[in-house]
Amino acid sequence: MEVTILAVMIGLLLLGFPMMVPLLAAVFVGFFIFIPSLNPNIIVQQMISGISPVALIAVPMFIFAADIVTKGHTADRLLDLAMSFVGHVRGGLAITTALGCTLFGSVSGSTQATVVAMGSPLRPKMLDAGYKDSFTLALIINASDIAFLIPPSIGMIVYGVVAKTSIGELFLAGIVPGLMILAMFSVFCWIYAKVNNIPTQEKASWSEKWRIARRAGLAAFFPILIIGGIYAGYFSPTEVAAIAVLYAFILEVFIFRAVKLSEVPSIAFSTGMITAVVFILVGAGAAFSWVISFAQVPQAVIGGLGLEGAGPTITLIAITIAYFIGCMFVDPIVVILVLTPIFAPLVQAAGLDPVHVGTLVTLQVAIGSATPPFGCDIFTAMAVFRRPYMDVIRGTPPFIFILVLAAALLIAFPQIALFLPTLALR
Repeated sequence: MEVTILAVMIGLLLLGFPMMVPLLAAVFVGFFIFIPSLNPNIIVQQMISGISPVALIAVPMFIFAADIVTKGHTADRLLDLAMSFVGHVRGGLAITTALGCTLFGSVSGSTQATVVAMGSPLRPKMLDAGYKDSFTLALIINASDIAFLIPPSIGMIVYGVVAKTSIGELFLAGIVPGLMILAMFSVFCWIYAKVNNIPTQEKASWSEKWRIARRAGLAAFFPILIIGGIYAGYFSPTEVAAIAVLYAFILEVFIFRAVKLSEVPSIAFSTGMITAVVFILVGAGAAFSWVISFAQVPQAVIGGLGLEGAGPTITLIAITIAYFIGCMFVDPIVVILVLTPIFAPLVQAAGLDPVHVGTLVTLQVAIGSATPPFGCDIFTAMAVFRRPYMDVIRGTPPFIFILVLAAALLIAFPQIALFLPTLALR
């Protein structure tokens, strides 16, 4: 059964169909060919139940908040804030780019939105400062991966729903790994700038830093609102998503006045279109999960790979490789929907912490999003910066190595991810 389903999905992908079509086709093939005795209404029921969890309400809200702030001045003010504090050190502009992606990730939760919002203003500045375009493009698309780890992460929300894991704990678990990757990228940027003799920027005075900090204060409050609200127990992830939309609306429409009230309906329409695609994928993924679980495909796959009875470390390595390779070819949300139910029995049998596994999975899909041949952030960068494929991927190997090293550290030291959830919620 698994061979037939895989062949159908690959065939439709090669023919150029969007991912929702191969996913739904796999569901129908699996159902009507291999388990035809059951009522086909079950497929519809599973799709509806897949998009029914209350936690999924947070997805369109965070997308809406991200669309509003991307249209407005939040990104520019966060960049100015980062630049005022680190712009004068060796590699300061590159470090600012990584820091800016991290800060904007705490607002958007989307790698692709971060590529657009951070890359557009920063790439010209980095080129003028003497950075190679290959390094600049690679830094932007890989630093945007941090947006998938720093809450609010849409990937973590989807994983939490599929794996039935606390989204609040997942949000907290992503913070320390995200900051660790930021530190590793910053060190590499410092070394690159020193080796290539990139000139430094003029150091901002404390009065200027204070002025920029006051100007960016409301924009910088976004991560405090989201993380602090969940950490303090005031809001659930769903509630904080609604508050994020309200805060973004007030900030950009009435305070910064960067977004006109008349533009909000068109932004909402764009959010609705993206949300529709996400929810179709989630519904199809839920039906797919039910079909393969009913047919005991996960057990067959795990047995075929020789992973049955594997220890925690081997299990984590297998999960890491599977998600990493998957996201090199298809959308991260699809990979989470397809692979999570397959590996669920293995995770449970190995006695792994689901929050630790969820953090590692989120990191892997983020890495895959910026990895050739088909990482989605690569094609976003091609569209935004109008650069050919080879130019975009040429400088990625050092950053991918750093991200893989971060994954290895996360496997070896689970407390990197579990420290904050244990401290706050357990």
